[in-house]
Amino acid sequence: MPAPAPEPVVVVVTQSDFASLPVAPAVAHAGPPSGYLPVNMDLIAYAESQEQTLDTVLLGTPVQVRATPVEYRWDFGDGNTITTHTPGRPYPAKDIVNRYEHEGWYDITLSTTYTGQYSVAGGPWEDIDGTVTIDSAPVSIYSRSFESHLVDPDADPGDVGGEQPIELPPRTPENQGPRDSHPRNG
Repeated sequence: MPAPAPEPVVVVVTQSDFASLPVAPAVAHAGPPSGYLPVNMDLIAYAESQEQTLDTVLLGTPVQVRATPVEYRWDFGDGNTITTHTPGRPYPAKDIVNRYEHEGWYDITLSTTYTGQYSVAGGPWEDIDGTVTIDSAPVSIYSRSFESHLVDPDADPGDVGGEQPIELPPRTPENQGPRDSHPRNG
């Protein structure tokens, strides 16, 4: 009598399996590239993110996992947050915007939520129950107050000082940006 055929191996990727994979964080961008922004001016944020495919082996079987970004939660460091389902776009688009009321240093953080699917040995894609959320590296920005100066309208533009580079203060506990008095969460 022949031996019975072995039971087929059933591979299921769980949320904890998904969370253990090296899903790369989205790259967060915020503000002008200069590192500072005038108080009460629009700070524009956006993320570079895309679907990722990761290869792994479970129970000796090759498995591909697809991580798709579906939600972006921005924390602007002043009490304001925005949650979107798109990554935003760079200037001049204003998909994701914040304004700082006060001078100081702020850290903008991004948490991206991914849904997952898996394919066992090249088979059909199956949904993974649950999601994973991956934090990106923070982006620091200095919100700066500027003073207006009256100039002689007849003066030669070269005599008014021209463009001076902006020096950002070193970051200290004393110049951390304060919280917004009326934070918006969306």
